[in-house]
Amino acid sequence: MSRPLRIGILGGTFDPVHIGHLRSALEVAELLELDEMRLVPCARPPHREAPNRSADHRLAMVRCAVGGQLPLRVDDRELRREKPSYTLDTLESLRAELGPEPKLYLLLGWDAFCGLPSWHRWLELLDHCHILVLQRPDADTELPEALRNLLAARSVADPRALSGSAGQIAFVWQTPLAVSATQIRQLLAAGRSVRFLVPDSVLAYINTHGLYRAPH
Repeated sequence: MSRPLRIGILGGTFDPVHIGHLRSALEVAELLELDEMRLVPCARPPHREAPNRSADHRLAMVRCAVGGQLPLRVDDRELRREKPSYTLDTLESLRAELGPEPKLYLLLGWDAFCGLPSWHRWLELLDHCHILVLQRPDADTELPEALRNLLAARSVADPRALSGSAGQIAFVWQTPLAVSATQIRQLLAAGRSVRFLVPDSVLAYINTHGLYRAPH
């Protein structure tokens, strides 16, 4: 009997996508032997300011970055939606397509995980997926009590031991790459190089379209 599909989901504004995003995605995909790791650019994130660049540019940069690197792939469903990018809607949409059997893994950085209680219908996320918290050694945000209670009930020590198609939480230790999209935008605005912070294909796209440069 074949095992259920295993699909990872990494959302973000990807403004621009950089090596931190891609390395996290690839490390988790290899650790859990995922069939797919979907990068999901969001249109209008409810919890932060609007992205710096258009949806079309951000989607194009993610496509450049992923190229043919399996099991990474791009999922543009949030950009096709006419309302804010609620993660629960995305998970419900994926479940409607894939059915109940596949194991879905939602990747969240530590800060995003700490802010989870402010998300839209956040407790329902685990009805549709497992949550993988990308933990770095420098994470120092304090967990709210609601999450401490949730972890006590739902956490699993080894992410490879998550059972069923949804409902549990595990932590994944990550290579600490201190790269941020904000830092990359600031460097570009100052006319400095971002080589090796983004894939060469993304850098070529940025240069071709003159993205993030300070106006002359």
